[in-house]
Amino acid sequence: MAKNEFSCDCNIIHEKAVKEVIQNMPSENTFNHLADLYKLIGDTTRCKILFALDQQEMCVCDLANVLNRTKSSVSHQLAVLRRSGVVKCRKSGKEVYYCLDDDHIEKLFEIGLEHINHKN
Repeated sequence: MAKNEFSCDCNIIHEKAVKEVIQNMPSENTFNHLADLYKLIGDTTRCKILFALDQQEMCVCDLANVLNRTKSSVSHQLAVLRRSGVVKCRKSGKEVYYCLDDDHIEKLFEIGLEHINHKN
């Protein structure tokens, strides 16, 4: 059987490194929230919405036009993103405009996109 070059072939525990990581390990709840965030933005339609909103604030009608989707389907996805704190909205008359909630979401999306574009 071929030896896996990526597996550790020793039985040494590097106690200092292990203790340091354990000390800095976030709670299980934090990891659950992080995983939920990545699942949330792991949908292609929502990624397209995030891309559009990373470019500029937009209303549902404009987003539906950009994505070639119905206003209803875009509104549903925006509601999911809004409830999760990824996007926020403001009302101006009869129109509701959406944008990314804060610069953390903006950076998270842009870094992910940059990583993908760098690999291709």
